Order: sequence, then structure tokens, then C-alpha cells
Amino acid sequence: QVQLVESGGGLVQPGGSLRLSCAASGSAFSLNDMAWYRQGPGAQRELVAGITSSGSTSYADSVKGRFTISKDHAKNTVYLQMNSLKPEDTAVYYCNAGVLNLLTRAYLEVWGQGTLVTVSS
Repeated sequence: QVQLVESGGGLVQPGGSLRLSCAASGSAFSLNDMAWYRQGPGAQRELVAGITSSGSTSYADSVKGRFTISKDHAKNTVYLQMNSLKPEDTAVYYCNAGVLNLLTRAYLEVWGQGTLVTVSS
């Protein structure tokens, strides 16, 4: 069983910065592609940024130039550095990962519980 635990959310003023972390824990697993999604009030969940197992990154147009996704392979952790935050970035941010079970060779999609980011003055 693999779990993803997000941290780093909170209240920040417009123009401020936050860094979200997502740590994977469990045994006998290998992480594949990872991503951050968000769901704002009354909105659908949307993809914010993704990073492949080889390190290629992609971003939603709304966050390009402001957000940076990165990962620490040794720590099984993915980060989302968010700069120049805007009120419209307010949302619950979810970590998502493709996980290979090394024992059963089963491939699963795993979600974290979410962390709330509020951008407000």
C-alpha cells in the first residue's frame, strides 16, 4: 500500500509564495509520473503541473512562469514551488502518482488527501 501525504498549504497574500510537498511512503514500489492537481470552489479538478519519471515537466497555461514542479527521487517526494500567487490560485491541491508495485507488477494511480491553499489579503 502506497500513500501520498501533502504538506505546505496555508494562507498567503497575493504576490506571495508557497512550496507544497508530497511524500510517498510504503514498501516495494516504484514511482512513475507524478502531478499536482487543484480544485477551486465550485470548480472541477484540473491538472496544474506534471513531471515524468525521466524529469520532463509540463504546466497548465494559467501557472506557467509562476509554478515549478520538481522531485527528489531519493526521498520519493515531489514539490510544487508557487510564486506570484493570485486569488484565483485558491484551491485544494492534490498530489497524484502512478505507482508500480514491484511485487505484483500491478500499476496503480494514487491520490493524496489534498492541502488547502488560500490566496487572500
